[in-house]
Parts: sequence; structure tokens; C-alpha cells
Amino acid sequence: MEDKNYNAGSIQVLEGLEPVRKRPGMYIGSTGTKGLHHCVMEVMDNSIDEVLAGRADTINVRIYKDGSISVEDNGSGIPVEVHPKTGKSTLETVLTVLHAGGKFNNDAYKVSGGLHGVGVSCVNALSEWLIATVKRGGHIYEQHFARGKAQGDIEVVGDTKESGTTIQFMPDEEIFDTTEFSKEVLVNKFRETAFLNKGVCITLIDEREEEPGEEVFHYEGGIKSFVEYINRSKNAITNDIIYFDKSMDDCELEIAMQYTDGYSENVLTFANNIHTTEGGYHLTGFRNALTRALNDYGRKANIIKEKEENLSGDDAREGLTAIVSVKLKEPQFEGQTKSKLGNSEVQGIVNSVAYQELNDYFELHPQEGKKIIEKAISAQRAREAARKARDLSRGKRSVLDNTTLPGKLADCQSNDNTETEIFIVEGDSAGGSAKQGRDRKFQAILPLRGKILNVEKARLDKILAYEEIKAMITAFGTGIDTEFNIEKLRYGKIIIMTDADVDGAHIRTLLLTFFFRHMRELVDGGHIYIAQPPLYMVSKNRKEYYVYDDDELEVLLKEIGRDNYTIQRYKGLGEMNPEQLWETTMDPEHRILLRVNVDDAVNADEIFSMLMGDKVEPRREFIEKNAKYASNLDI
Repeated sequence: MEDKNYNAGSIQVLEGLEPVRKRPGMYIGSTGTKGLHHCVMEVMDNSIDEVLAGRADTINVRIYKDGSISVEDNGSGIPVEVHPKTGKSTLETVLTVLHAGGKFNNDAYKVSGGLHGVGVSCVNALSEWLIATVKRGGHIYEQHFARGKAQGDIEVVGDTKESGTTIQFMPDEEIFDTTEFSKEVLVNKFRETAFLNKGVCITLIDEREEEPGEEVFHYEGGIKSFVEYINRSKNAITNDIIYFDKSMDDCELEIAMQYTDGYSENVLTFANNIHTTEGGYHLTGFRNALTRALNDYGRKANIIKEKEENLSGDDAREGLTAIVSVKLKEPQFEGQTKSKLGNSEVQGIVNSVAYQELNDYFELHPQEGKKIIEKAISAQRAREAARKARDLSRGKRSVLDNTTLPGKLADCQSNDNTETEIFIVEGDSAGGSAKQGRDRKFQAILPLRGKILNVEKARLDKILAYEEIKAMITAFGTGIDTEFNIEKLRYGKIIIMTDADVDGAHIRTLLLTFFFRHMRELVDGGHIYIAQPPLYMVSKNRKEYYVYDDDELEVLLKEIGRDNYTIQRYKGLGEMNPEQLWETTMDPEHRILLRVNVDDAVNADEIFSMLMGDKVEPRREFIEKNAKYASNLDI
């Protein structure tokens, strides 16, 4: 049937930067804190492109008291001449036209991160206001914009002998959930950028602080310094950081790596300075080369005996910290957020170069090579022990595929993981209250006895021998590590519900370490949550009030008055009756849940290694630095 209301006038045509403001998530990933900081890095990309082209070596970033931010470089400055196609200044064209940029001209930039040509124009579109300042050709030029539109022509505002570009912008409150920049997030991003670009000097000044100081990021060692930084809380098994860089077929490859006595792999990949969090062909090439090189040298040196099996990739990478960085003329990324490298030719280049360089290294450093291969063999034996531990006595079924759910699990009725949730609770007392108070339709309860194993200090065979961990793995249904399958997840939400005391915090940390190291996909997929039980119950005039921290308590007492009230401090969930636990902590209508996110994998890895690893000194330094922020201590 013809719809008379649907005609040519129904088709909306978005012009200029309107599509960006209409669908910002398509261009910057999200309108949350991640998208907000992505904007800064889009501007930073332009400055780094100047560094890569050999035209800049200094980048200054400043967060102002009004909440705006500026990125300044000493590059050649964005051209200001009238653009032949648009009839506007080139500066205005770059800032107001999608897919306009110097990166499409192979002669202008040998390598570049921002190939999509939507970066800085997107930032302009999503800013309440933006000021572009260009130093070029002896003059200082300036142009003002508001929500992506020029507020006048480009103007000469002074003279200078310097060159460079400064972009200052105020993120638009109409677009973003928050417009407050996190200094910690920016520090981590700038540190990473400085590591990847040997010699560049990045300075951050935060004027919001009472005493603004400079944070300077400058590393002559480049990615070798990066590996050293990541491993500073770990015990390296070799003194050397293996490093090589080589160019082949318009691809510049740089790799730095070192083995530690830990059990986790931490390989970070980059393409044109973009952190490819989902890997890509450069990661595949490196992994293949490493496994092949270790096996070939191990056989040649008779460390791997004739009748012994080859090392697997997992064995070869146990305890490895590595940075793989490639720089290409025309990188192909998946999506604007650039999470995966799609250039298939890179796999062969990285595989060939890395294999040859690793072979050469092992030949020249036989003792180091022996230590690395012996660690991999030890990992292989532990993995075999873990496989045997997973085999049931009847048949060859894996315990991870076991359909018999743990006896202590109080399961829910629903099988739909879009609504189901499982509470991991501390002890039988809290478990009993939770089982009675829950909604049986969609809420499952799994009580754990005591503190689980610290998996940071244990191999997989020991982990799988631990009953409490086996119970969790079986209950979730996904398996772990290489056997992990998100499709088999039985509960959409996995909620850690522990007591609001030191022991509860410790159990929570142990559980998070386990999820991060062995079920990382659950964290990345937003399936892990932390319940927030109330800290106090205040009673007055037969009314009960639940509050979740000391600040909230102060606000409540001001409201209800500080006379004739009683207060109860909950030290454990077992102190609540089932109705109270449901009302405060488990009822989806009223509860507070914190979702666990890991935006910065490098920082997360460092913290887990530092707090849960063997090295005491970094942990002591962390505690001394952060002790002042501790609250609600159980003392």
C-alpha cells in the first residue's frame, strides 16, 4: 500500500558536519568519557603526524580552568591559503569539511595515524567552541568556530618567527555525558604516545589544580623504554630487552620484548601510533614468527629433545611483554576508532623480519635463548598437567564442559542470558540471605568459601585444581583461556557481592585478577559488576534510611536532624536479613551496581602485577602514595 506521507520531503539530507552532531558515536565511538578523550587524541594525531614527517618535536597540552583543552605543536602549521575547491581558507576547510586533510596526499605525509580525514573536523563539530591558531610564514593566524561553523574569516593577529598549530576546544555539553577531562587518562595516553615516538617531548599542564605542575613525557629509548616501564613491577628472566627495527616494502617495523617469570602474556600492537587493541595482521605475523623461531632454535640447540612435542604459541608467549609497532603509508583500519589492522601484506613482512631477527639474537645470545626456551618448556608441561586436571575420570570430557552444575550453586529458572545474573557472595551466611532474598526467576547465587587463589602467582594447572575457581568456571559455562567461548555464557551479569570490609575488598581484588587474566572477554564485554551494599542503616521516627558512604550519611543527617536517631554500620552482608539485602543490594529497581571496565589495558596489567605479584617495593610505593585516599577502613 502506498504511503502518501512518505515522499521526497521525507528524505533528510545532512550537510557539512551535521551528520557528526546527529550520530557522534559513529565517528568517535561513544559520547562517554572514552569518546571525550578520543577527541583529544584526534587533535594529537595531527601533531604526531608532523613529528613523523620530521617537522615537529614538541607538543604542549594544557587543560584550562574553564574545562577547555589545547594541543600545540611546533610543526609547519596548517596551510591558510584559499583552498581551490572550497573557496575558503585551507584551515577552515580542514576544520569544517569531512574527509579533508593532508594525509590523502602521499607526498605530504609518509606515514599518518589519521587517514580517515574526519578527525579534527569531528572535534570541531562536537565542540561548543573551537579556536584554531596557526603560526606560519611569519604571521599568526586565528579563526573561531562554534559547533562546527566558522564565526568569521581567518584573521592575522600578530607576527612571529615560529611555526606550528594550536587547537583549543570546549567539548559540547549537549553532546557528551561528561565534559570533564581526566588527567589520569591523558597521562596514560601521552606516555604511550611518547614511548612510540622516540625523542618527541609531550608536556601536560593542568590549570585546574591548585598548584599546576608540568608532566613531561620524553623517552629516548622509545619502545625499549616502554617494555622496561611495563615490567618495572615484574621479575625479568633475562637482562636484555630484545629490540630490532627494520624497513621492508614501505613498512617500518619496530619490536621490543622481554620475558618475565610471570604467567601472563602482554603483547601490545600499534599501527602508525594507533593502539590496535583487537590486533590484526601484524600481531599474527609476530606470534607465528616467535613460535617458529623458539621451536627451530630449541631443536637446533638440543634444548627441545627429538621425541618432545613442539612448543605451542601459548607456551612461547607465557610471561612475555612485547611491543609491536608498524608504520605504513596506507594503513587499513576497521572503523574510525581503528582497533584492528587489516593490511594482509603486513603479516608476511612481520613474520619474515621477526623470525630472522629472533634467530640472529638466539645465535648471538645462547644463554638468554636457553632461559626463554626452558621457561616455555615449563609452561608446556604445566599446560599438559592442566589438561589432565580437566579430564574427568570417565571418558575424556573436560571439566570446563561439565554440564553438572556445582552443588553450592542456587540456579535461576530462566535460561535467557539477556536477563539472568549470578551473584558471587562471600561465605555461607551471606549466601543464605541472598538465596532467600533473590528473585528466583533470573537471579542465581554462588557462595564462595574463603579467599580464592591469587592467580597472578599460579599456573593454569594449579588454578584448575582449586575447587572454588572450578565452581565458578562450571557455573558460568564459558571455559577459560584458549577454551573460552562467550556464546556459552549462562548469565549476562556476573556480580561480585562481598562485605564492605578489608577481607571483602581482598576477595573482590582476587576475583577481578582472575577475570582479568583468564576471562578477559567478560570484562571487555561489560559482564562483570560490583554490588554496592549500604554502609549504614539510619533509623528515626520508625523510618529506615540506607546510605552508601560517609558523605551520603552527612547529607542525610542534615536533612533529618542529628537527634533521636539510631545508626547501624554494616560490616557484613550476613548482618542483613533477606528482605533488607533484596531491597538495598539486589533489587534492579533500587540497587547500585558498578560495571567493571578496563579502558587502559597497560595500566590495568601494571596494577594487577604490582598489587598481586611478588615484587614488594613497587607495592609499598603504591600504598604510600595512595594511602591518603583510603576510606572506610575496617580498623
